[in-house]
Amino acid sequence: MSPGARPEGTSPPGQRQEGADPRRWKALTVCLVAGFMTLLDVSIVNVALPSISTGLHAPQSDLEWVVSGYALTFGLVLVPAGRFGDMRGRRNVFVFGVALFTLASAAAGITQSSTWLVIARLVQGMAGGVINPQVSGLIQQLFRGSERGRAFGLLGATIGVSTAIGPLLGGLLIHLGGEQNGWRLVFYVNVPIGILAILLAYHYIPATSRKGRRRQSVDPVGVLLLAVGVVLVLLPFVEGQRWQGQGRWLLLVAGAVVIAGFLGWERWYGRRSDPIVNLSLFGRRSYAFGALLMALYFAGFTSIFFILTLYLQEGLGYSPLQAGLASTSFAAGSAATSVLGGRTVIRFGRLMVAAGLVVVAVGLAATELAVQLVPGRYVAWAIALPLLFAGLGSGLVISPNQTLTLWEVPVAEAGTAGGVLQTGQRIGAAMGIAVIGSVFFTEVASSHGDYALAFRYALLVTIGSVLAALAVALADVAAARRAAARA
Repeated sequence: MSPGARPEGTSPPGQRQEGADPRRWKALTVCLVAGFMTLLDVSIVNVALPSISTGLHAPQSDLEWVVSGYALTFGLVLVPAGRFGDMRGRRNVFVFGVALFTLASAAAGITQSSTWLVIARLVQGMAGGVINPQVSGLIQQLFRGSERGRAFGLLGATIGVSTAIGPLLGGLLIHLGGEQNGWRLVFYVNVPIGILAILLAYHYIPATSRKGRRRQSVDPVGVLLLAVGVVLVLLPFVEGQRWQGQGRWLLLVAGAVVIAGFLGWERWYGRRSDPIVNLSLFGRRSYAFGALLMALYFAGFTSIFFILTLYLQEGLGYSPLQAGLASTSFAAGSAATSVLGGRTVIRFGRLMVAAGLVVVAVGLAATELAVQLVPGRYVAWAIALPLLFAGLGSGLVISPNQTLTLWEVPVAEAGTAGGVLQTGQRIGAAMGIAVIGSVFFTEVASSHGDYALAFRYALLVTIGSVLAALAVALADVAAARRAAARA
């Protein structure tokens, strides 16, 4: 979308949405609380791993699956869950996902075995993958015009803040609960929130009438092919630290083959019935560029907090709470600009996203310099301002890009489109953590424990991921201008 362009059929900025559900903002609040809860659990558990190891005497392999298993099942169900919400009504699917997530959180908190904790985390991730496509789908369903941009701005703030503030909340809960059992609070905190979200969802989120539901085929072959492809692509990355052999990359090749088969099947099946993913989505420039940009950005974005936590806790001996506090400035910056970006993105288009990526890259480069100049115990103070600056840029990336990417998607396909978009984010995040984490651990080993140097090298790779996303944003801006010139 070119700067200043307004999609056909949308209301101009500032115009009130006619005929809109009066409960839409309260419904959005319920959705964002549930979405925050599921995205928080991506990062909050990282600082709890030492406490889990102490409390359950968990082996390293189980600890790795506590983190990676959640990411794996989360990414696995996003697209089928989005499709099911499009077909059967998003409120019911949303409530089911929240209920499952709440039960899994309670099971994780009460467990006395690391094996059962892994199983609970797998179910948690699956429930999180059910919830999130319904959130973006409901925004598409309930909001139009400039209000949709504001709603996506709040969603972007939720994504950015939940990921960045997870280590802080995890550290605080462990501090309150103690080293032995403080990790249980990380899961128990979801239970009252989940129960409240279920009750409020039935009160505020509008139900879909039987007439409004889409009668579509389930496309079981497409679901199976996509599931197998996603697992094969993600597994080598989520198992990167435990599975050290090169043989794991054969799974990536096999995953690419299965995904290619999935695309071929969807193209063939789409000529006869309704495929699980309408490939015409990628014929929309805004969607294709936006999905690729987000996958690249999330490869670097989520890795920042992973390597920062490792550096501070393992390299400098910070407590979980102290390590969590170090990322607070990024979360504050992201929250400050996400809502602003959502309000103004239709005026500036993908150019705003490109500007945000430049700010993120500069902020991370300044963070790298700060670590080089102040590599000791006071590094958290030295990186606070650069991370704030990077956070300000991130707020101009996530929510504006999500708004632009989904803007032209038909409401009937909003859940599926959101699921595909988030699947790309999960795959990007898994790849980023695997690659950047590998750089970090390799440098720690080769430099005999120089965590500051390892963090700096890993951060350079993170900046490279941000610059790759910037190249996609600039390519979209150039394509939009060429299209406008032809028109």
